[in-house]
Amino acid sequence: MNILIVENSIIPFKHYGGTQRVIWYLGKELYKLGHKVTYLVKKGSKCDFGKIIFINNDKELYEQIPNYIDIVHFNNQPADLYKIDKPYIITMHGNLNNNNSLDYNTVFVSKNHAERYNSNSFVYNGLDWNDYSKPNFNKKNCYHFLGKASWGVKNLKGSIQIIKGLENNKLLVLGGKRFSERVLKMGPAYFLSTKVDFKGMVGGKEKENYLNMSKGLIFPVLWHEPFGLAIIESLFYGCPVFGTPYGSLPELINNEVGFLSTKKKEIKNRIKDTGLFNNKYCHEYALENFNSKNMAKKYLEKYSVVLNGEKLNLNKPELKNIQNQKYLKFE
Repeated sequence: MNILIVENSIIPFKHYGGTQRVIWYLGKELYKLGHKVTYLVKKGSKCDFGKIIFINNDKELYEQIPNYIDIVHFNNQPADLYKIDKPYIITMHGNLNNNNSLDYNTVFVSKNHAERYNSNSFVYNGLDWNDYSKPNFNKKNCYHFLGKASWGVKNLKGSIQIIKGLENNKLLVLGGKRFSERVLKMGPAYFLSTKVDFKGMVGGKEKENYLNMSKGLIFPVLWHEPFGLAIIESLFYGCPVFGTPYGSLPELINNEVGFLSTKKKEIKNRIKDTGLFNNKYCHEYALENFNSKNMAKKYLEKYSVVLNGEKLNLNKPELKNIQNQKYLKFE
């Protein structure tokens, strides 16, 4: 099968690279399974297992799809979708907060993500764990935050509040600018704390080294997290996840690999019992359930449905509930 993966970014990924990381590993696994992969991506991209076509902003997207392609895999919904004459699917990676209808062939990245849009069409993200260094299960006295520090829904402030209630521990802040505007707005009490160590935007071996030092991910998000690569990367390194029960978290985090609550005090108390979690089990759980081979096989099932002339959703997905509050509950 000739598969075209479309994403308006540069591959391979640099630093964190959420969607870029996912589509890179998806294409790599599809290639290993015997398919031909072409990427339609930004100039500057390169790939050693598939063909690269650079997006031409002076042409409409449908004009840039080669004739030899069997199916197109978009990673956002293009404006000229109605002009596409090839079978296609669209992976929705993020959240919307409006009643706009999505395309029939939309795929979400978790069960909860799909259900919030009246859909049951989803594929979990997966990573190629062979590209990651070996986990260290002898943890030190630190935890980590992994995400865009300046993004309020990721709740860095809540993570800091939690760590400040724990003795003899500190928080490694991985993601975003080293000194973001949001961090500055927290005030000196947060910004200058010796319990918080801002590492800035890190990737590759540097990020892996920090995850290998950590005893757990503190992840009290204030929105319905669609999936969360930070979750599965942390689990791979034997880190249990302590967060809020929003979005995909309850389906990704069971009692053996983490703890979820809307209350800071309950999360603090559970973190004090981090030793009750089996680091090796957390690693094996991520390895087995969230790998890129599983992801590729699930997407091939979606491709097959569309190539057979069927739709992935009986009705156009549409968000069931508009979120009126800026942030979800956390106290």
